[in-house]
Amino acid sequence: MAMQERPFDLLNKAIGQQVLIRLKNGTDIRGRMSSFDVHMNIVMENAEELEDGNLKAKIGTILLRGGNILFISPV
Repeated sequence: MAMQERPFDLLNKAIGQQVLIRLKNGTDIRGRMSSFDVHMNIVMENAEELEDGNLKAKIGTILLRGGNILFISPV
């Protein structure tokens, strides 16, 4: 019987990878995920804010509060 992946397993695989994160207010942030904690707070590097899929602003390093995140997707 195969082991099921847990949410933290997927987040661990995303460390060091490019991800797209959508926030509850509709903002899309793209960047390299560098770490996370048990509250799903996410630290990203080289982060960029997107609007309609296009670059709106370069942010750099950012901490996103887990309670504001709708989803995290690989890019």
